[in-house]
Amino acid sequence: MVRTNWAGNIAFEARGVHRPTDVDQVRELVARSERVRALGSGHSFNRIADTTGEQISLAELPPRVQIDADASCVTVAGGLRYGDFADRLHAAGFALPTLGSLPHISVAGAVATGTHGSGVGNRSLAASVSGLEVVTADGELLEIRRGHPDFAGMVVGLGGFGVVTALTLDLVPTFELAQYVYDRLPAEDFAEHAQEILAAGYSVSVFTTWRADQLDQVWVKGPRTPDVPGPRWFGATRADAPRHPVPGMDARHCTTQLGESGPWQHRLPHFRMDFTPSTGRELQSEYFVPRTDVVAAYRALDTIRDRMAPLVQTCEIRTIAAEPLWLSPAAERDSAAFHFTWIDDTPAVLALLPVMEELLSPFATRPHWGKLFTCDAATVRARYDRYADFERLLGRYDPAGKFTNEFLDRYFTRS
Repeated sequence: MVRTNWAGNIAFEARGVHRPTDVDQVRELVARSERVRALGSGHSFNRIADTTGEQISLAELPPRVQIDADASCVTVAGGLRYGDFADRLHAAGFALPTLGSLPHISVAGAVATGTHGSGVGNRSLAASVSGLEVVTADGELLEIRRGHPDFAGMVVGLGGFGVVTALTLDLVPTFELAQYVYDRLPAEDFAEHAQEILAAGYSVSVFTTWRADQLDQVWVKGPRTPDVPGPRWFGATRADAPRHPVPGMDARHCTTQLGESGPWQHRLPHFRMDFTPSTGRELQSEYFVPRTDVVAAYRALDTIRDRMAPLVQTCEIRTIAAEPLWLSPAAERDSAAFHFTWIDDTPAVLALLPVMEELLSPFATRPHWGKLFTCDAATVRARYDRYADFERLLGRYDPAGKFTNEFLDRYFTRS
């Protein structure tokens, strides 16, 4: 039986997948395996989760959700998806400061790859992590907490340090948001007012299909001021019915819009937990640039609009605040990310990516670790100040390369 990732574009080469039911079983599996990788919810689009050895899924571990109200944190099993426990946090009076567009992704997998939501004041999902419980190469269960000298290197760890069985996440008081969608933002208005538009809400996403001289939709989740943008806003028009970011898709799959207030976990994601996310068979790429360069990067990509448009389902422009995690794509710089959802045509997309990467190279672009990209190791290395430190950390925690794979070997050398 061929096993694939969620999108179906990757057929795993792993010999098999194990589904342990407790952490001791994880430790035994790791200790006796020559090569092993953790397998999350399968929402990566490259071979970062693959191995020539064994895969371990954490989906069958006990669904641990341990709220510490006094410390404003929660410890959760690594295999849980954000949508599995967000309602419980809200009921206890707490929230996570941000969520990704999909509540269906596993916590450990999202953190390990630097996955994020949007908002000029919101850092990635990994930034909420204050502790990791990780099974290392010899089967030992380590607890690494914020303040440990290796912590900032291990959080966005790409699965290279072991199997993360649990994470402790910082919490904030629960809150509500309303979501508004605006249609047809003229490109010239975006270029002139991009920073103001992207800062207009707690979370803002701009969508374009690159098929016209306009951006198709702007999703504003919770205005940052008491003043809600009016029916006309920077040349865009407030939607009079719910929207889906991919043209032609059913908006009932999306979270509630039209200004109806609701709890954070039902507004911050774009898609509802009780529906299959996004469109199914698709490909994804994402590139991070400094937020101050978002307009210049947009204009650079717009020069090949005619080449991108036939392959794009939608492109989302979103923002991520700077954070100190070594391999976060938003490490040490406020960022804007161009997230592409492509049609399911791998050869055509892979042929286009180098052209895009060359256009974006003046902005020291960083690709999302879990998406499709073609940048070589030297290019990626030059974009991170702590890259060599990360390699040394890999060599110290996994000298024999038990957790390595083709993807990690391509980009990192253990030193």
